[in-house]
Amino acid sequence: MSTPSFRDFLFAPDHPRVADIRGLAAREYAEAAKGDAFAGPMIEGWRKLYPQPFTGITSDGVRREALYPLVPARPGEEAPTADMVAAARKLLGAAAADQAGRLRYAVDAPEWQSWANPEFMQHDTGLRLDELEPPVRDAALGVVEASLSASGFELVRNLMRINGFLGDLVELPLLMNEFSYNFALYGEPSETAPWGWQLFGHHAALNCLVAGTQLVISPVFMGAEPDMIDAGPHKGVKVFKERITLARQLMAALPVDLRDRAVVYAEMVDPAMPEGRLHPGDERHLGGCFQDNRVIPYEGIRVAELPAGVRDLLDAVVEDFIAYLPDGPRAARRREIQEHYSETFFSWIGGWEGEEAFYFRVQSPVVVLELDHHTGVFLSNDEPAPFHMHTVVRTPNGNDYGRELVRQATP
Repeated sequence: MSTPSFRDFLFAPDHPRVADIRGLAAREYAEAAKGDAFAGPMIEGWRKLYPQPFTGITSDGVRREALYPLVPARPGEEAPTADMVAAARKLLGAAAADQAGRLRYAVDAPEWQSWANPEFMQHDTGLRLDELEPPVRDAALGVVEASLSASGFELVRNLMRINGFLGDLVELPLLMNEFSYNFALYGEPSETAPWGWQLFGHHAALNCLVAGTQLVISPVFMGAEPDMIDAGPHKGVKVFKERITLARQLMAALPVDLRDRAVVYAEMVDPAMPEGRLHPGDERHLGGCFQDNRVIPYEGIRVAELPAGVRDLLDAVVEDFIAYLPDGPRAARRREIQEHYSETFFSWIGGWEGEEAFYFRVQSPVVVLELDHHTGVFLSNDEPAPFHMHTVVRTPNGNDYGRELVRQATP
């Protein structure tokens, strides 16, 4: 049996899903989406969550303290702070005075929490890349590049390119294009004091805070619909293939008793799910936009129970999730996550063989990692499919947005 292609689920050009919004630019669609049967209720639900005072994701509603000390990074784990500062100052030099004014916020501003991953622009934070002259836009992306690993920056750019590819496929290039993303700076670029940046839009959102030699990039949302580009100048781009393969291998390697306990729901839409477990936009994932204070109970099996070979596969999954970090901060984050493996849980929803869609979560006091296969939004599949996925990285117990480091640095 052949594997379904995303092209099997393209809407006809005159289908209302795409025809009714054709020609709308981002700002026009931001208003139109409020009355949309699908987007409108999500917007209203999220409106009630922002802005709320930040406390951070927890497993039980009680924030655990002293997990993130503000100390110099260990040798070999330092952030590329000087390069980040230089890139940020280059951006501020390229931006006009009015642009610089709209670009900048206080380091602890609530606008950090305004990011979202849908195609509609709910909050117009910072500057919109597709409205900027190329030198300013490129300088903004230069800040992102200076803060990430080479592979991480390439992944972000590929997600942006896939967004443009999708916009062309469904003839909505004003709404979804390679640069339909918002960018903002928080705080004053400094090699010692905390500051950061934010990039967000359809299927890509990153929040980066650097404090001296420490780097936090979280929350991170990365997704794609479809998961590849099969035509045009970027033909051959495909994302998250290795992560999905590793997850399937992990499930296949688990002893049957552990696998049975890891699976909290057998079906992606399971009758046993309690009310509210499925969200119309987030579907199964729990740490998406506007979920900064969510209580996410531990589920599944403890990582300490995994046989050595399966543990190696989990290590590889974690490594793939954090590969966007530069070498030094990635080593620090890897160590931080592994030091809490005795308190880490792995859970799964759905199937794991062949091309079955699935969701999984790795969760501990210092990390939440999620991957969820989704139904179509601009494709017509009404069942979750491997060619549309969302991934989330969170730093629970108060250090999303590096907020705990900012708190400690504030006199």
